[in-house]
Amino acid sequence: MSTGTPGTPAKPEVTGAPKATGTPEATGTPGAARAPYSAVAPPTPAVSPPTPAVAPPASAVEPLARAERLRPGDRVAVVAPCGPIPEDRLRAGLGILRRWGLDPVVAPHVLDAHPALGHLAGEDRARARDLTEAWCDPSVSAVICARGGFGAQRMVDLVDWAAVRAAGPKAFVGYSDVTALHEAFAVRAGFATLHGPMVAAGTFLSDARTQESLRATLFEPETVRTLGLETARALVPGRAHGVTLGGCASLLAADLATPHARSSARGGLLLLEDVGEEPYRLDRVLTQLIRSGLLDGLAGVALGSWVDCGPYEEVRAVLHDRLAPLGIPVVEELGFGHSATALTIPLGVPAMLDTESATLTLDVPALL
Repeated sequence: MSTGTPGTPAKPEVTGAPKATGTPEATGTPGAARAPYSAVAPPTPAVSPPTPAVAPPASAVEPLARAERLRPGDRVAVVAPCGPIPEDRLRAGLGILRRWGLDPVVAPHVLDAHPALGHLAGEDRARARDLTEAWCDPSVSAVICARGGFGAQRMVDLVDWAAVRAAGPKAFVGYSDVTALHEAFAVRAGFATLHGPMVAAGTFLSDARTQESLRATLFEPETVRTLGLETARALVPGRAHGVTLGGCASLLAADLATPHARSSARGGLLLLEDVGEEPYRLDRVLTQLIRSGLLDGLAGVALGSWVDCGPYEEVRAVLHDRLAPLGIPVVEELGFGHSATALTIPLGVPAMLDTESATLTLDVPALL
């Protein structure tokens, strides 16, 4: 770029040595001729030491502590960290758990209603206390959420995470708004969790395959290590290995920059799904996740359902536009989330994502 007078062509840059003219330089002793520039030996360039080999950055997503599998007769607690629970649906879901041989107990505030905000199942502190007490009860082997909606972000910081860590890992099940709690269990407790159906959710009550996926994961986890429905296919081809994390895309975006939020998913396999978000809003959510740096160094992506997010070809165009430039394998429609059939997917467990077979295969069972 020229820096001279506007309109005046820039002088060409001289890259070689100027010709010797023998004319004395203007500086120095008057009349004393000096050797021309071409006769002066160029300085010997300094030799830089060799750059040491740099190992690739370690994964920011490590395997988490897994809970024990369930056995007939085990007590499981049902909590409501988010929205209000229809009592008839709760009864139906408890009946399914009992048919599996479990002993479900309902936390004290599950059927509460917030005094002013109808979208919440009781007050924040009560919902947080239910979760803390259920987790710390030594007679309880697992904690299952009743439903999603909204509210987990309001109560997550009120949970006694020190007490939760001290109590050790247990099976924890939920999805959607419960994504905020999955992230908290991973980051603040170091426990693996299960992205799976909730007791009073319509899919759990009506779909046998959804029920069986959760039952097998809880009781016979070694039988459900390869995951994926027939709908699954490659969006971006390839294979990737990493530890699973994620959930509802808009909840992951909402969690950014909050206290104790995950700052990097480097080396991880990210699960993404959502409900009721139009394509332009999904674009915004994915763009926010990318701009935050959370997805830098991500190993791969598994996509679930996008119910009520608009025509799938439009959703797919957004997903491809935002995720393909990451240059990593992406499987779409794996079969989890708000769909009519929702598989249970462990979070915090190492796995292989393969777009050729369109599967997610766990290195180890979800539970011990």
